[in-house]
Amino acid sequence: MKNTSQILIALVVVALIAAGTYYITHPTTHKEPSPVTSNKALLKQEVNFISAARLVTPAVVHVKTTYETPVDPYELYRRGGQSPVKKGSGSGVLISADGYIATNNHVIEDATAIEVILPDRRVFAAELIGRDPNTDLALLKIKGNDFPHIGFGNSDLLEVGEWVLAIGYPFSLNTTVTAGIVSAKGRSIGIINSAQPGTAEANTAIESFIQTDAAINPGNSGGALVNTNGELIGINTAIASMTGSYAGYAFAIPVTLAKKILDDLKKYGEVRRGVLGVSFPAPAAEDAYLKQQGISPGSITGVIVMDIQPGSAAEKAGLKEGDVLQGIDGMTINSSADFSERIARRRPGDKLKLDYLRNGKKNSTSVTLDKEKAIAKTDGNSMEEIYDRLGATFAPLSPALKQRLELTGGVVVAEVRQGGFFSQIGIPAGTIIAYINGREVNTPADIEKALMAARNSKVQVFAIAPDGSRVVFELLLGA
Repeated sequence: MKNTSQILIALVVVALIAAGTYYITHPTTHKEPSPVTSNKALLKQEVNFISAARLVTPAVVHVKTTYETPVDPYELYRRGGQSPVKKGSGSGVLISADGYIATNNHVIEDATAIEVILPDRRVFAAELIGRDPNTDLALLKIKGNDFPHIGFGNSDLLEVGEWVLAIGYPFSLNTTVTAGIVSAKGRSIGIINSAQPGTAEANTAIESFIQTDAAINPGNSGGALVNTNGELIGINTAIASMTGSYAGYAFAIPVTLAKKILDDLKKYGEVRRGVLGVSFPAPAAEDAYLKQQGISPGSITGVIVMDIQPGSAAEKAGLKEGDVLQGIDGMTINSSADFSERIARRRPGDKLKLDYLRNGKKNSTSVTLDKEKAIAKTDGNSMEEIYDRLGATFAPLSPALKQRLELTGGVVVAEVRQGGFFSQIGIPAGTIIAYINGREVNTPADIEKALMAARNSKVQVFAIAPDGSRVVFELLLGA
C-alpha cells in the first residue's frame, strides 16, 4: 500500500507539473498574432474583381473608324470613281450620361467617319469634339441620354503594387477584361506624337504614364484602366513590345491629367495650357546632365532648371538657371516627367506655389502661368539662341558617308562647345543627326526648321555616334 501511495503521489506531481507547463506555454488570455501570422492572413485575402468589372464594362465602347485613302486621278478612274477605304479599331470610355466618350487621339486621327458600338450592341455615329496630340487624347460625343458611364478616380493616390483592371476591345474582340498591378508611375517612353519620317509634326508630348502589367494589345487603346472600386484612373494608350503584341508592359494616361484635357476639349474645343517658361532635361538625359554639373542624381529630389525664357512667368517669379524645382503647391516633384505632367494640368492664369533649391538652400515663390502662345510666338527662342543652348554647329553629310552608312539623309555635328547641351550629355563632334522628332534631316536648314517648330517642347534626336552605334536622346526645351 505504501508503494502504491507513493506511486499515486508521484503521478499527481507529474500531472501538476505538466498542467503548469501547458498553461505557461499556452496562456488563456488573448495574445495578438505575430507579424508573420498577420502577414500570412493578409496574403490569404482574395481580391475580388467581379464587382468592378460588372460596374464598368457597360461603359467601355468599341470605336470603329473609316479612312478614305487619297489616290491619283488615274487610279481613281481605274477603280470606277471609288476611293479605297481602310478601317481601324480601338476602344473608348463613356464618361457622362449624355454621351461624351474619352479615347486616344491615335485611335481617331484622320478618320473620315467614327462609329461607336456599345456592349449592348447599340450603334452610334460619333462626333469628334476635339483632340490633343500632345497627350494622345480625344473627346467624342454620341447622341442620347442615360448612358452608362464611369466615374473619375484620383490617379495621384495610386500606389505601386495596387491591383487594376484594363477593359477594352483587343484585336476587335468583344469587351475584354484583364487584371494586373501598377508596376510604376510617371513613365516617359517617347511614344506620343512621334512623327513618322517625312512628316513635319513636332514632338511636344506630355508623358507621365501609369505603367501596368495588365494585358493590353492593339485595340485596347482608348479603353479604361480602373481600380478595384470601379473608378477610372487611366486611359490605356500604349504597350512596350518588340512584336507589337503584349509583352508585359502597358501604359495609361493618368486620369488627373486626362480630366483636365477632356474638360478643355468639351468647353473650348481645344486645350489651353499654362506655361511656366523653363527648360529642363528630358527623362532620358536627366541623369547625364546632372553628372555633367557635378551633381549626383541620387543626392537631390526634383528637376534642375537648364534655362529661363526671357519675359516668362518663371523669370517674373525670380527663378534662375541651376535652381532645382522640388514641389508644386506642396506636392513633391520626383522627375521631369512628373513636373511636366503637373504643369500640363494647369491653365493660363493659374497661380502656383513653387518650392525650389538654390545653392543648397530651400526657397519658395509664387508664379502665375502664361498663355502657351505668349511664349511660343515670341522671338526669344531665335535660331541663334537655340544653337547657343545646344552648343553645336552642323554641316552637310557627304554622299560617300551616306552611302557607307546606308543613309538617305543626315547632317554631321561639326563642332561641340563646352557648356552646351551636346557637351553636357557627351555628344561628340562627328556624330551624325539622322532624325529629329521622327523627321529625316538632310541639311542644317532642316535642323533649324525642326528645332524652331519644337520651341518650348520636347526634341527627340536619332543619331549615329562616331563609333557607328545608334543613339536616341531627348531635350525638353520648355514647359
